[in-house]
Amino acid sequence: MKKKVFVLCTHNSCRSQMAEGLINHYLGDNFQAYSAGTEATRVNPLAIQVLAELGIDISGHRSKTLDEFAGENFDYVITLCGDANERCPLFFGGVRRVHIGFDDPSSLGGTPDELLPEFRRVRDEIREKLSAYLQESEQHTHREQK
Repeated sequence: MKKKVFVLCTHNSCRSQMAEGLINHYLGDNFQAYSAGTEATRVNPLAIQVLAELGIDISGHRSKTLDEFAGENFDYVITLCGDANERCPLFFGGVRRVHIGFDDPSSLGGTPDELLPEFRRVRDEIREKLSAYLQESEQHTHREQK
């Protein structure tokens, strides 16, 4: 059975959307990711673009709030920005809750061409850090069960 991962950020427009797409694409055999924000906005077009470069289509995603997941249970709850970490309810169902922060490329100014390198950098950091964290956590859990 797949472990349920909930990734949370402030606006559910960039980092959490990328994290959901990356986890489901690269770790989908073992994990099912969901994302939301403390507020809903829109999915950032540059987040859609940089995931499409990896063959991951999140163009059908929409920005969601915590309320949509009330009563759900998750194996992992991961906050990706400081604001979400502070505002994430302590009761929110997760066996493991962790904060793994990333820079917000959508907070920078500039043209899309100027911003793309930063979106790619953050995308790659999210892929590396979340993959490593989830895989290490699962290996640790399996060792404890033996």
